[in-house]
Amino acid sequence: MAEDTYLTLEAAAEAASRERSSKFLAYAYPVRTEEEIREYLDALRKRHFDATHHCYAWRLGPRGERYRTNDDGEPSGTAGKPILGQLLSAEVTDCLIVVVRYFGGTKLGVPGLIAAYREAAAEALAAATVVERTVDREIRVDFPYMAMNDVMRAIKECRPTVRAQRFDNLCTMELTIRESRAEELEERLKKAGGSIAEN
Repeated sequence: MAEDTYLTLEAAAEAASRERSSKFLAYAYPVRTEEEIREYLDALRKRHFDATHHCYAWRLGPRGERYRTNDDGEPSGTAGKPILGQLLSAEVTDCLIVVVRYFGGTKLGVPGLIAAYREAAAEALAAATVVERTVDREIRVDFPYMAMNDVMRAIKECRPTVRAQRFDNLCTMELTIRESRAEELEERLKKAGGSIAEN
């Protein structure tokens, strides 16, 4: 995988499994922010208000640099960590997995719990479509109207995504481009008479 790409989920997925009369419902979501994660968790807690546990793990950032696990009352390390382990082994990020457990009356013990949560998370990931995304940089360039042709040539050749543009005496464009090509674009825009605004 290239330096500026990462794997995530295309869309939400779910799976269900049973382990000695306990029911495990696993949900996997593509997410970008902790706020989004909270919204999904709140919605699942409302939907499964009568469940015994809502255990989860998430990773955010192109390298999965931000992550968290939660055992939600299960013995420490028996739920959140195995779920996170599945995210790590699938190498996906910007992803939340929640496993909702309905206790069926039979205790599973520590090894049984770890296996059950790991399997549930793995099944949710297996049901999902994993996609490759690029790590992008946002660039804002300001330039005089006179430099328009040169700036537009640089944009046409480097092919960033144009998110916003304003043409006046002083023109502004907001662009998004793959990280590995951002420096080249910035250099071309500067040569064309543009100034790059620091984000």
